[in-house]
Amino acid sequence: MNSKIWLSSPHMGGNERKYVTEAFDSNWVAPLGPNVNGLETDIASYLDDDIHVAALSSGTAALHLALILLGVEEGDEVICQSMTFSASANPIRYQRATPVFVDSETDTWNMDPAFLEEAIKDRMAKGKKPKAIIPVHLYGMPAKMKEILAIAGTYEIPVVEDAAEALGSSINGKKCGTFGEMAVLSFNGNKIITTSGGGAVVSTNEDLVKQATFLATQARDPAPHYQHSHIGYNYRMSNICAGIGRGQMEVLPERVNQRRANFSFYKEAFKDIEGISFVEEPEGFFSNRWLTTVLVDPTKTGGVTREDIRLALEKENIESRPLWKPMHLQPVFAGFPFYGERVAESLFENGLCLPSGSNLSEEDLGRVVDCVKKVMRDGG
Repeated sequence: MNSKIWLSSPHMGGNERKYVTEAFDSNWVAPLGPNVNGLETDIASYLDDDIHVAALSSGTAALHLALILLGVEEGDEVICQSMTFSASANPIRYQRATPVFVDSETDTWNMDPAFLEEAIKDRMAKGKKPKAIIPVHLYGMPAKMKEILAIAGTYEIPVVEDAAEALGSSINGKKCGTFGEMAVLSFNGNKIITTSGGGAVVSTNEDLVKQATFLATQARDPAPHYQHSHIGYNYRMSNICAGIGRGQMEVLPERVNQRRANFSFYKEAFKDIEGISFVEEPEGFFSNRWLTTVLVDPTKTGGVTREDIRLALEKENIESRPLWKPMHLQPVFAGFPFYGERVAESLFENGLCLPSGSNLSEEDLGRVVDCVKKVMRDGG
């Protein structure tokens, strides 16, 4: 059998072992420690001088804390992009709040500003002003933050920016993760850089980040004994994982370039194939191209579908996957409000994520391309 080609596997840069070894040598193997502090500084320096960071156990933990700090409680409503991974919506339910899902637009595949405003107006007319808005930078492509922030500002609703997939992406030079009142990052094993498992909460508001850090360390009050005045969480990142992250941050620009090179390779290879298209960067937008995604239009491919291609790749031991299934179609979120049309549904039906790891060789990419072209020639 051919060797496995993964969708997006971890890619070490070289110095991760040095930082992890330092943690072992100094016996800093528990949560907190020099690597945690160093990683937070590294992330803040990369994003913006005015940014503050708390390194946490996951991006989901970061989003959960953000909602807590914005006062989201049982009975509240939070607007969330429908086209996303479930971790964008699950923390809303952790707080026993109601997710209100909004459709995508076709330019970036992210939250549609028009439907966002429609949702806000309708929820307010029903007596429920949303407590927060969660746009997502899907697959590294920035959402239309100028329009989203303008609408959020008009109705005075805070934005929690889900930049889990978008570290290294930007709009007119401003990094994703620095637009919202708070933002979340993910360093899961499949992300553009990894800490094995981990994430971060980010904000220009230092006090919010300090509060997040407090809650993430079991909300322990300053006292010689264990005293707690708030419900806390075990959400801090370990010093070991942070050591991996410090090594990864050193190669982040290189990883962005490698992912973007994958996109360029696929785009060139498929340029003459009718019915396969890519999402392009609007003017001023810069995507890290965490995953290269394509849309497959069966009306132009002679009937070949997304699923035909996915199954053919699977037979060749090549991992690919459909785009995220929209949250408003998920059984766990059935019955919650949705505003939009069928953009997210269409993306899910016809979209495919291709292998996009920064450690893919040209031979690996060639295998993917050859398999797709064979399906197109054979007609599925």
